[in-house]
Amino acid sequence: MKVKQVLGSNIISALDEGNEILLMGKGIGFGVKPGNHVDESKVSKVFSLKKQEINQFAELVEKIPESHIRCAAEVISYAKVTLNKKLNDNIYLTLTDHLSYAVERKNQGIEFKNALLWEIKKFYHREYLIGLEALDIVKERLGVELSADEAGYIALHIVNAELDTEMKQSIEITQVIQDLLNIVRYHFGITIDEETLAYERFITHLKFFIQRAVRKQSYETGDMEFCNMIYRQYPDAHRCALKMVTYMERKMNYDLTDEEIMYLTVHIKRIIQVNTESQ
Repeated sequence: MKVKQVLGSNIISALDEGNEILLMGKGIGFGVKPGNHVDESKVSKVFSLKKQEINQFAELVEKIPESHIRCAAEVISYAKVTLNKKLNDNIYLTLTDHLSYAVERKNQGIEFKNALLWEIKKFYHREYLIGLEALDIVKERLGVELSADEAGYIALHIVNAELDTEMKQSIEITQVIQDLLNIVRYHFGITIDEETLAYERFITHLKFFIQRAVRKQSYETGDMEFCNMIYRQYPDAHRCALKMVTYMERKMNYDLTDEEIMYLTVHIKRIIQVNTESQ
């Protein structure tokens, strides 16, 4: 690998078999020039970005302290280990930018309220806990104490990287989840027990179901006999699912397949059954 651009003493861009990548490591950029061979013993992190994103990252590095970059990288590493998932490398750009701006705003006495904080805590609980840990990392590394609202924003960046979506889409997904849960609440006149495994499974299903809707993707098994059996077995849950169909058509211009309606019906039935048993 050869150095393409030195972005800082601890971060460079390099060419690996013609592909441009970003490398991070203590002192990896110190005293080197474009065209030099990369000292691979100093590489601690490798991440791939699109060419436009690498250019944006290079611009970002010129504007913010290197300590902010290292802090964001530590948060991302913690998120990867905690979730045991691959995250889209774009998070190195988006979260670094966000954290640096949040620290800058805090130092200026400016704080933003997160209107979706309650929903983020409920629907992305693990990511929110990572956000809270990120606040501790920022406080320890940079001496700046950010608010819980920022933990919510950090959580959304992590969700973006998990689902490979943009921030706007993650916000939309969060709002739609709340609306779909309200359909269940109002249809059955219940307060949903949010501490149950059935609830957690339903939220997980909704996240990926709505993500498919955002991307206009769907799946079809063709097993209509099985779908009709579920509809007959759980008629009230099916009627509730059909209300969700109407909502999704109006809100997202998305037509659900019978298989998707069937899975919603099953999850709704589980939620109602668990709620009834707990009373």
